[in-house]
Amino acid sequence: MNFKKVKTETTTVTRDIKHLEKNTGNLYQSVVIMSKRANQIGNDIKEELNNKISEFTSSTDNLEEVFENREQIEIAKYYEQLPKPTLIALHEFINDQIYYRIPEKQNN
Repeated sequence: MNFKKVKTETTTVTRDIKHLEKNTGNLYQSVVIMSKRANQIGNDIKEELNNKISEFTSSTDNLEEVFENREQIEIAKYYEQLPKPTLIALHEFINDQIYYRIPEKQNN
């Protein structure tokens, strides 16, 4: 999934708890699902950012070259403006875009 194209809030918004527990029937299971998804998203974004920044690293850079690297600064600013992984996960959960399974319910 392309996290850059997700249209979600960039700030915290008050949510109705009843709406969050609608899919699972349990608020705590919903929170666990969203937190696991947020961790996945955060790891993906971090890996992508590290790959882009690693293109600029060099063993021969001196201190002045590191501070003057405009492209690296622009990449960092772009990633700072993305919605937080928890907000993306919440958006996906509310819009039924997360696949999850609950083992206790499958065994019954």
